[in-house]
Amino acid sequence: MTSPSAAPVPPPPNLGELVCAACDRPLEMGRVVASYLGQSFPVELPRCPSCGFVYVSEELALGKMLKVEQALEDK
Repeated sequence: MTSPSAAPVPPPPNLGELVCAACDRPLEMGRVVASYLGQSFPVELPRCPSCGFVYVSEELALGKMLKVEQALEDK
């Protein structure tokens, strides 16, 4: 069985300006697993290479993620 590929999410326009507050390191695009209601989804998001902090933009949280959340709740 193969694992699903990470869903492409466009990087925020200011990815180079995003810095982890805890580690003071620039965030890098990386594969993370988002979970909701027992469902897991691999996605590429800005994350700290040191501590693993994941940045979710307001646009993504109120857009695509909200639509997925609503679709799962409707099932």
